[in-house]
Amino acid sequence: MPGGRLTQSERQQIASGLADGDAYAEIARRLERPTSTVTREVMRNGGPTAYRAALAQRATEHRTHRRRQAVPRGSDASVQAPGGDAEAVREYEEMFTTVLMQSGLPKMLARVLTCLYTSNEGSLTAAELVQRLQVSPASVSKAITALEGMTLVRRERDERRRERYVVDNDIWYQSMVDSARANVQLAETARQGVAVLGRGTPAAARLENIARFLDFVGESIIRAAEQAREILYTKAEAAPGGAAEPGPDQG
Repeated sequence: MPGGRLTQSERQQIASGLADGDAYAEIARRLERPTSTVTREVMRNGGPTAYRAALAQRATEHRTHRRRQAVPRGSDASVQAPGGDAEAVREYEEMFTTVLMQSGLPKMLARVLTCLYTSNEGSLTAAELVQRLQVSPASVSKAITALEGMTLVRRERDERRRERYVVDNDIWYQSMVDSARANVQLAETARQGVAVLGRGTPAAARLENIARFLDFVGESIIRAAEQAREILYTKAEAAPGGAAEPGPDQG
């Protein structure tokens, strides 16, 4: 399976495949590339209906040029992406961002959330996000406000009184619980339709089954989330020759 970046010819093949209505997996097989490579390429360049090979090629060249620019002197090293291989980390961050976009997040929100998740501290200031993402402070501010409204990010002050944006360990738990609670409301609405449409009718039976299904799934999600919650606080294993990363209850 070939490695490295996609070529312009490969991007043209992707565009042709999309125009023919081919699935990502089918396009990837022809290119002898992972399906995730094709998915990521399409999603970060306009999506399946707006993907254009020439524009995607230019966007990639622009990103490559920007990455090669030297980091300004005096930059805080902690702002840089973690990991030993900077290029591998960048590729992973792009993949993570793509997956978040596929789950429904707008691109800027997905990029901000990815930065926060891949930082060792799990928190960054607005200035650090601006530097990492190379976007305007206004873009970061809007994204944080939206993410905060979705309970995916919270704010706190550090010892220097700077506002930091944090992804804590309970975010995934809270997200699961909120999703389950939304299903409860949908189930109740479906159940109200049973009386309106007339019990015993096909439509009423359909809504009753939907309500029962959502009740069962919601209760199962909440129960599983409660049982698995402690996994979110599992401490990092010790690196070879070093101590383990401190957990949330350690200094």
